[in-house]
Amino acid sequence: MPGYTKRLGRELSDLKTNPAVGISVFQADDFRIWLIDIQVMDDNPLYVGKTFRLQFRFTPTYPIEAPEVQFIRSLGREIPMHPHIYSNGHICLDVLGSGWSPIQTVGSVSMSIQSMLAGNDRNERPPDDARYVASAPISPKQTRFVYHDDNV
Repeated sequence: MPGYTKRLGRELSDLKTNPAVGISVFQADDFRIWLIDIQVMDDNPLYVGKTFRLQFRFTPTYPIEAPEVQFIRSLGREIPMHPHIYSNGHICLDVLGSGWSPIQTVGSVSMSIQSMLAGNDRNERPPDDARYVASAPISPKQTRFVYHDDNV
């Protein structure tokens, strides 16, 4: 069993036995793609009663390199409105790019995204959403995001 699958096996076990409030494993049948559901657990009116789905894609370079993480649409799940989340599900968050550290886990990334949503009070997309989505790569990891605004 390659090292990254051992690591993911431990992470999956931890996510299932010690789940953070509002974060749950929807699907993790292999070590390539996991689907994680998150809810914002405060009174934020933008997200009350909503559950969002994150897709994590792993390669054998995990955890040295960050997984590919994005929101996906599926039955009953939408892409959350947020100034750092594009309408195609791509997320502009430093821990998914240059701020990544191998100490990060699926759980810690999910909690970072959950916290990012909880702190938001703006029901809007990034200002360049239409332009970005029209020419965005399939993988958000191929985008060189500029992390200049951590106010939301």
